[in-house]
Amino acid sequence: MKTTITALVASAFIMTGAFAQSPQQSADGAAMHERSDSRPVKSEADRSASVDRHIADLHAQLKITPAEETLWAAVAQTMRDNANNLDTAMDKREDANGSAIDDLNTYGDVVQSHADGIKKLSAVFSTLYASMSNDQKRIADEVFAQREREGKKPVASN
Repeated sequence: MKTTITALVASAFIMTGAFAQSPQQSADGAAMHERSDSRPVKSEADRSASVDRHIADLHAQLKITPAEETLWAAVAQTMRDNANNLDTAMDKREDANGSAIDDLNTYGDVVQSHADGIKKLSAVFSTLYASMSNDQKRIADEVFAQREREGKKPVASN
């Protein structure tokens, strides 16, 4: 379970799609706009689509069954809500032009939003995880552990 929770942290962080990307297009080809400081950022629609793709990818990898769909829906909604909350905190930080103290405070808001999101995701995912078959749990453990260790998208187990 520790591995799963730790991996959820990495997954939640990866999910937002709003973290620093230097090219003008994201890896999936989504167009990006630039902030006044010339750093590209995905549009809200692109961020939402990225979260939805991540959710669909996890759904397939975890082999969610029809009986688990209700529990999965809660996980997926929590992932969307967390991404929106984190994006809001990050946008506020990016738009701030204040003092060093303001910068530290807005960074604290981002970190707190991330931590709160992880706790929410862990709570709803633990219910789904408890309902999974042993094979699904093994896959979940592998998927989340691989994301954490390698920082990349894992290949689904068959």
